[in-house]
Amino acid sequence: MQIFAPSRSEKTDSAYLAPLVIAGVLLAVIYAPIVPSMVAQWNDDPNYSHGFLIPLISGWFLWRDRKALAELTPSPHWSGIPLLLFGMLLLVVGYAGTEYFTMRSSLIVIVAGIVLYWFGREIFKSAALPIGYLFFMVPLPYILYDSVAFPLKLFITKSSVWILKNLGVVIWREGNIIILPQTVLEVADACSGLRSLVSLLALGVAYAFTSELTSTKRLILIFSTLPIAIATNMFRVVMTGYLAQHYGAAAAEGFFHEFAGLAVFALGMLLLALVGTVMQRVGR
Repeated sequence: MQIFAPSRSEKTDSAYLAPLVIAGVLLAVIYAPIVPSMVAQWNDDPNYSHGFLIPLISGWFLWRDRKALAELTPSPHWSGIPLLLFGMLLLVVGYAGTEYFTMRSSLIVIVAGIVLYWFGREIFKSAALPIGYLFFMVPLPYILYDSVAFPLKLFITKSSVWILKNLGVVIWREGNIIILPQTVLEVADACSGLRSLVSLLALGVAYAFTSELTSTKRLILIFSTLPIAIATNMFRVVMTGYLAQHYGAAAAEGFFHEFAGLAVFALGMLLLALVGTVMQRVGR
């Protein structure tokens, strides 16, 4: 009878697998009350509906780099311990203050700490993008969201009113309220550009790191999401005001209002793709 002893690689794999399985089970138990509520918010809040795509894109990043990761040798590093402790601190502070953003973000920090401690700096460096990308799935605190959305909303309102006046539309503005002879329009949070910005930023980062661009061009592509989001939502407000002036309030409501939101996001994606194409061609 011939007895086959496990190879060194098999021993190494089993030595890593058991603790990782235990850590995964512990994380699943700890975050069972936290993650489902985040998924429910993706479903209920249109501002974060892109959250369903983020884990898939992050997983695709890992799958794309699977061969490079497989060639790296795990080498545990102590610097993962402070990162783990920081993630646990975030979790405790979040629980104490019932602050969901902190609790949800702590999961990503803890996962990063586990990877750094258990597999070492080289593997952590290769996995940093898919791990860090997961932050896009965490909804922002409403107090932070409102503090950014409100000035954006006022800026878009002022700029849109200026454009409409130059187009010959009789119009008046009070804050984020646009007053027309036939109707009154409110520039709501959906038109502030922040919803488009959050989604476009997530897509912009994915697009930048799947394109063969230099670091500078990637940054330009990512930061271009801000003016694109503002410009497309400004276009939405201008078109709504123009239609309301010439065709009545009904023309700016109902189907057009719902369709405009999708059209604005599609236009934003088109402009983002255009910027990416220009970045690929310039300086080639």
